[in-house]
Parts: sequence; structure tokens; C-alpha cells
Amino acid sequence: MLTAGKRLAVFSIREGKGGSIWVRAGSAFVNKDGSLNVLLDVLPLDGKLHVREAADKRDGAQATGGRYASDPELESGLVGGHS
Repeated sequence: MLTAGKRLAVFSIREGKGGSIWVRAGSAFVNKDGSLNVLLDVLPLDGKLHVREAADKRDGAQATGGRYASDPELESGLVGGHS
């Protein structure tokens, strides 16, 4: 349920060779009137975003079956590839 002050996480989900890769794209916050403010750090390549309640990165990755781009294994080139 969206309640005022709730912090949400914004992701871009990309399909990779090993399954889904969840790239943290930013954050969102619920306003008093139920609307959202979305703050993006990156733009998704496919124009799609996924918003869910913010949680610990490791717990969220296991619950969704995906991997996060902030994982050290992924920073080596699977996601982005820019230095």
C-alpha cells in the first residue's frame, strides 16, 4: 500500500545470459496526496521502469530471483560496460 513518506526503489530490468539483471535506476517517494516523486539516476534503454518498496539489495535480489547491477560480479562488464 502506498502511504505518504514511503520510500520506493526504481529499477530497469534487463534480460542477460544468466537471467534477469535488475539495474537500480533511482528512487521514488510517496507524497501526502498519494502521488509519486521519481528521482532517476539513469534512463532505461527500453523505456520501462519497475517500482517497488525499497528493501535491502541482497534480500530484494533473492526474493525476485534477479541480480543487481551493483553486485561486484556484474560491474566487470555485464551491465553498462563503461568505466
